[in-house]
Amino acid sequence: MQLLPEWLHNLEQEDVTFMKNFVLASGSLKEVAARYGVTYPTVRLRLDRLIQKIRVGETADADPYIGLIKRMAMEERLDFDAAKILIEEYKKQKD
Repeated sequence: MQLLPEWLHNLEQEDVTFMKNFVLASGSLKEVAARYGVTYPTVRLRLDRLIQKIRVGETADADPYIGLIKRMAMEERLDFDAAKILIEEYKKQKD
């Protein structure tokens, strides 16, 4: 089981698909525009909105303890399953 960042869980499926297409296009907004059949400015606007969603999601999960646990898991200093359990228990105790 993977520990995904909280902001990723808050995205809609179409946002995740857009991110996938963006990566597969090597970050070329021109290529993404061609794939979607829209103009470059339309894709740029959609990317800007996605960036805003991600930033909001990151600030919503700004708890230092949770951040530490996630960093340790990303650096493979802590097992992902253990990290998930620690975060879930911590959130329960906070509530």
